[in-house]
Amino acid sequence: MNGPRFVISASEASSMAQQSNLSPLQLLPTLVPSAKDLARVPISNFPVGAVGLASDGRIFLGVNLEFTGVPLHHSVHAEQFLLTNLAVHGAPRLLALAVSAAPCGHCRQFFQELRNAADLQIFITSDQDQGKDDKPINYKPLISFLPNPFGPFDLLNEQTPLLLEPHNNGLQLQIQTLPSSKNPIMCNGYSKSREKGETLEIAALEAANESHAPYSGCPSGVALMDCEGEIYKGFYIESAAYNPSLGPVQAALVAYMAAGGGGFERIVAGVLVEREGAAVRQEDAARLFFKLISPKCEVRVLHCVLGSNGVYKA
Repeated sequence: MNGPRFVISASEASSMAQQSNLSPLQLLPTLVPSAKDLARVPISNFPVGAVGLASDGRIFLGVNLEFTGVPLHHSVHAEQFLLTNLAVHGAPRLLALAVSAAPCGHCRQFFQELRNAADLQIFITSDQDQGKDDKPINYKPLISFLPNPFGPFDLLNEQTPLLLEPHNNGLQLQIQTLPSSKNPIMCNGYSKSREKGETLEIAALEAANESHAPYSGCPSGVALMDCEGEIYKGFYIESAAYNPSLGPVQAALVAYMAAGGGGFERIVAGVLVEREGAAVRQEDAARLFFKLISPKCEVRVLHCVLGSNGVYKA
């Protein structure tokens, strides 16, 4: 699918920097205006763009998303979009980002889910004195924006995987007929569907297994299908402060946009995988979301239970 680009390859990013006679960190702020133009903000009309450099050299874009008719706390902040974009594309670490407006407290807290979050370098392009008239672009570490943080290791041990680190939540689905083993399961973000119903279920399962939900122990994942048969997956991301947590539907919509997806009305099917009887349930919120952004979308929910071997099964 053709559309706006939210991921720039390492080779292209390097070439862009060289052609502009800039370092990668100097390049990021120059891309923020283009990112900002991609925001979908029908309520606030206040677009925000964020551009981040990953440790593998790729550059990722993030924008804020608002949804008409949906409560405001379901909005996606540009920084959340950025981190989710890295996650669905398997980026190992975020080194630095440039953002068009100062990150709110919500987003500063969300960054805490990264390993070594205090060292994350941030540049705010709206600062009037920097980056103009040959004045230096000075990145500041997150610790300077959030000097006394509450984070994952106030609640978890240091061996617990954090956001952008590999997760395997042990969920399983019992499906009578699986797609041929000759077919690849899914790539990060999206893939062409083959056995459409089953592949959508598998994609949602994969997303749930990648979910970052260490505080509630209630992982979940969503897979979407558009009218062209392409599939996009996203997983639930929790915050140590709870409220900044990002739902799996929003994460899947990030994957949809990052892959060049168009209007949300093009989404025709969705599957949610979550635990049965979970303390944190996504089903009602997911159904509300789909009802309002794509009323014709068919939604299925698969609930998992803990099997005798210690893994969750549907």
